[in-house]
Amino acid sequence: MLLIKTAFKNIIGSGKRTWLNVTVLSLTLVIMVAYAGTNDGFVEEARRETREWEIREGQLWHPEYDRFDIFTLQDAHGVIPDELAPCVQSGASVPILVLQGSMFPKGRLQNVLLKGIPVSQTALALPSWEIVPDGSGDIPAIIGKRMAKSADMTTGDRVMLRWRDHNGVFDARQIVIVHIFDSKVPAVDGGQIWFNLDDLYEMSGMAGQATYFVQTRDCLVMSDVAGWHFKDLKFLMKDIDIMEQTARMEGVIIFVILLSIALLAVYDTQVLSIFRRQKEIGTYVALGMTPRTVTWLFTLEGTTYSILAALVSFVWGAPLLALYASYGIPIPGSDDYGIAMGDVLVPVFKVSSILITFGVVALFSALVSYLPARKIARQNMVLALKGKIH
Repeated sequence: MLLIKTAFKNIIGSGKRTWLNVTVLSLTLVIMVAYAGTNDGFVEEARRETREWEIREGQLWHPEYDRFDIFTLQDAHGVIPDELAPCVQSGASVPILVLQGSMFPKGRLQNVLLKGIPVSQTALALPSWEIVPDGSGDIPAIIGKRMAKSADMTTGDRVMLRWRDHNGVFDARQIVIVHIFDSKVPAVDGGQIWFNLDDLYEMSGMAGQATYFVQTRDCLVMSDVAGWHFKDLKFLMKDIDIMEQTARMEGVIIFVILLSIALLAVYDTQVLSIFRRQKEIGTYVALGMTPRTVTWLFTLEGTTYSILAALVSFVWGAPLLALYASYGIPIPGSDDYGIAMGDVLVPVFKVSSILITFGVVALFSALVSYLPARKIARQNMVLALKGKIH
């Protein structure tokens, strides 16, 4: 306890040098917490939106289906297995049929994916209940805002659509856009048109078939069923995991740079302090302290900088970060990034991340304070009293 009191009095007595170090460490702490919160917020939002709009608890894929290869779509469909029929009837498992097609908005050709989904489903956030006829006789469909932007279409627009049926024969009909939904997930929006599953059955002649199933907790099948392959959350969110790892690597690089700048100031202060306080060091030993205890005293002083920095950061950083968490940061052009991200990125500040950040800063503050102070234990204290430490 005596060492703590002595260390605290010493750094307070250092005046401007102390508060300069505290200010630098405080800025570093707040920036590190803000950056970590931004990464956590991005990842959590991407995971949450992807699950709500696209995958829920997992999917079952047709053996020929590959979401990254559109050439597999012609054969990537099959009859709903008997094992899944009860789940499909109860709505706990959502069958989705995917076809490749082309549409001709305003005389242009645009390749699209045609996706059929039961209008009564509630497993996904997709507003399938909006797929209702408008009384014109045209096939109703909904699209996302990205699709509407790329095709220059609005609600009520009609467009000619062409596709292949189950025999591979081309067919064409006019469809009407009855609703445009707003989703943060490009995988359910970009280049896609959503139909009532029954309408797509009639258009394609593939009644009772599906390309994949979206599963919920009420009917979660975690193994292959009748040749259909189970895809878990780890597989379906692999791209998000990769982005998270990349963001964390970038964060480590930024943290190293910030910490290096901040800790360099602490290191220089400790080296200068030991040089200027040689007689004080000798006096401590003359009063009964061991050289090793004096070494720990200087180490504790350096560590105290990080503690004061944490307190100062809480005073000015907490309100600033709270404001950041409330309003987020606008992300212009987020629709074009190809990832699940909204127009505003809201950070998520986890207690674990904050504690880890403070722990890292405190640990390295102690380390850079110990490195110059460890030489004290090897010095001649008689020379220290004379102010002649080498």
